[in-house]
Amino acid sequence: MPKVKVKGSVKKRLRTTASGQLKRAKCGHSHILTKKTAKRKRRLRETTVVDATNVKRIKRLLGQ
Repeated sequence: MPKVKVKGSVKKRLRTTASGQLKRAKCGHSHILTKKTAKRKRRLRETTVVDATNVKRIKRLLGQ
């Protein structure tokens, strides 16, 4: 059986937590920041967990 290749783009963007969940960065914090409030930009800096509906598909891309 051949090895499963990991998608490099997914590997760069996600981290696995100790409990097995996937951590990701929030989108919308790279440009057009002048119209966004300070509170909104502060929230966008935080990381969040990948939604349960996407976990199976993403873990397949990561070869897990």
